[in-house]
Amino acid sequence: MGYKHDFTGETQKVHCLRPVQWRLTDNILAAYWEARGDAGAKGHYLSANPRISLFFDNVRSIQVVDAMGSRPLAQAIYVPAGALMDTTFTRDLNFAHLDIHLDLGWAAQVLSPLLPRPDALRLLADPAACDIITDLEPIGRVIVGEVQGNRRPDLFLETLAASLLAGVLDLAEPASDPVNARLTTAQMRRVTARLEAANGQRLSIAQMAEAVNLSESWFSQVFKNTTGQTPHQWQLARRVEQSQDLLIDTDLSVADIADRLGFSDQAHMTRIFRQIIGETPAAWRRGHRPV
Repeated sequence: MGYKHDFTGETQKVHCLRPVQWRLTDNILAAYWEARGDAGAKGHYLSANPRISLFFDNVRSIQVVDAMGSRPLAQAIYVPAGALMDTTFTRDLNFAHLDIHLDLGWAAQVLSPLLPRPDALRLLADPAACDIITDLEPIGRVIVGEVQGNRRPDLFLETLAASLLAGVLDLAEPASDPVNARLTTAQMRRVTARLEAANGQRLSIAQMAEAVNLSESWFSQVFKNTTGQTPHQWQLARRVEQSQDLLIDTDLSVADIADRLGFSDQAHMTRIFRQIIGETPAAWRRGHRPV
């Protein structure tokens, strides 16, 4: 481990309001900026190291384009190593923010009480964003104080940076093994979104685990801890929910719905539907379609 700074930032119409203040340790570089962006200002950023940016002002008027798509900039973001990020200011804005550049090996070690190293590295390869920073901002303010000269030991600064990293990343509850671990609400949303994007087709455990950057074995255990169901059971229940929407909102036959949602045939869908809902799809449709 050992942080080596390798960052490129190109901006247009973004002006520093005061000199950048920074502090370097063995594993991180923390920098505090106060700046102004004019309407139409642009930024293009690339770093060989992962980094966290914490904004102390509402920056939703800044549009960002990165691996997560195009969206308003969140107040706390995690940017993986080697990830491009472009920003555009939609109006004039004064803002202050804290950048913390991280040594990747150190960041993986920070996550080691929670995740095996391969899972930690997979998690650190994906961007993350957090719009609510009520708990994170005080940590960021203390880091700014250290950058500006309080000068407690480097360990103190790195511990604060580790807390920010854990707060911004999408992490399950801390556990030394998967027996007591749970998926977060955000992680469940990502699994559900992956299933919805599959248009009802069955996902493998590997595909579901990939959505939240976990190994298959770890994911299977923590998923059951969270939902009380295996991934297969949960998927069947979601597909039945999707079939209910189609039974009400379309005139598709039960056979067509079964085919669309990846059931092997109409009989298979009918059997699963009856197990979960208590009646056949046809009977349920008759009782729930508008007259």
